[in-house]
Amino acid sequence: MRPGDAVQRLTVFVGEADQWKHRPVYSEIVQRAHDFGLSGAAVFRGLEGYGALHRIHTSRILSLSEDLPVAVVIVDEAEKIQAFLPRLEGLVTAGLAIVDDVTVVHAFGKRHNGGQTDRAGRGTES
Repeated sequence: MRPGDAVQRLTVFVGEADQWKHRPVYSEIVQRAHDFGLSGAAVFRGLEGYGALHRIHTSRILSLSEDLPVAVVIVDEAEKIQAFLPRLEGLVTAGLAIVDDVTVVHAFGKRHNGGQTDRAGRGTES
């Protein structure tokens, strides 16, 4: 991805305690995204939140901190995000998945072709 690219951001909200075959759902989403070849994924743990059942989960009260909200965020080309969505079916049974259009403002690090980028996102010679 390069600055100016129009891409999509998939955000999946689940509970930290949600499981898929004895594994956290958020971890399974990341693994499936990796296996599918998406650009990257990140998991963010919420400090407080509530969902469809309207039960507040918070890190401030120990008894309610066992199932904090978690967001898995994935950004890639729209076609790849749309093709990945069916892989969430049956996996996310309680939660919310949203997709929104975003624009890359700055891309850091290595390009997928193995070339390096400088701080301005320009390709550099290997």
